[in-house]
Amino acid sequence: MSAAVLEMNERAPAAERLAGFARVTTDDVDEAAEQIGRIFCPHELAPVQARSAGFSARHNCAAFDGFSINYVAYGGSVSIDPGCLDRFFLVQIPLTGAARIRAGAREFEAAPDRTASLLSPTIPTRMMWNDCAQAILLLDRRMVEQRAAALSGRAAGAVEFDPVIDLETSSGRALRTSLAELMRLAERLGPSGRPSPVAMADWRELLLDHLLNGQRHDLSGAIRTFSGQAERLPHALRAARDHLADNAGEPLDLAQLACAAGIGIRALQLGFRRHFGLSISEMLLDMRLAGLHARLAQASPEVSITDIAFDLGFTHLGRMAGAYREKFGETPSATLRRRMS
Repeated sequence: MSAAVLEMNERAPAAERLAGFARVTTDDVDEAAEQIGRIFCPHELAPVQARSAGFSARHNCAAFDGFSINYVAYGGSVSIDPGCLDRFFLVQIPLTGAARIRAGAREFEAAPDRTASLLSPTIPTRMMWNDCAQAILLLDRRMVEQRAAALSGRAAGAVEFDPVIDLETSSGRALRTSLAELMRLAERLGPSGRPSPVAMADWRELLLDHLLNGQRHDLSGAIRTFSGQAERLPHALRAARDHLADNAGEPLDLAQLACAAGIGIRALQLGFRRHFGLSISEMLLDMRLAGLHARLAQASPEVSITDIAFDLGFTHLGRMAGAYREKFGETPSATLRRRMS
């Protein structure tokens, strides 16, 4: 298990995750329902025990363009009835305690390391949390539905997911790892920090890929079909690669890239792996590393490697430095020192 996942799963006080993004801290049930309802959606909240028996609520929220990463914890056993979420999808990964969830006709228990939940805006939901804290990803409904339409070749409309995420599968583990890394990024930047537009676009693409290509939903079959069998792929992929190279410093937009190539998004993703042996993100990383090397090779003495890296979309400097060393056989600072010597 990765260090990021281990850190997210620590049995730690609620304040330890996204503490700088505190939005709600209260022991009052009505206040919790009202304030958390403003952030998510109106809902019924009721302790299972007497109203004063150990109830507490905390909600920390780091909001970005199109999505947010949240830490929500309830002390005691509480019943939560939001009905239909309407405006957003929710991925809920338990960190402590357990939650009993009913989404439509499905009922299941979510627990750390085993099972998470994926709630769709059109499926009515009820939950029972038992001394539970969860990392919650909120994604804008329109963003998800528009990407599903682009992947499936259909008009934009409702998308309904299987609400159960098995955290012991490869797709479940990958999603959990990404949410742990997103939470760590938010904590590192703090409330006043903002990732670059390039980094934010990369995160949106990664999260949409986790959901629409990694989790089961009612358009999964249509997306597989629309992935395409076009034998024009080599030409299309060359066009996509050239477009990617010409716009490597810009936020990654898979819909725009697919349009430039003249094929569907999923066909583009599969084609990159089949013909280049790389994912689109891996090729973009390679291009950005090359861009970083070129800029450092011509840099003035006062240049900040960190500033250039963030400008190019790198959000994890340690991984950037490792990838750079693997590609060029030296660290970014060594490249800069050679230029300055």
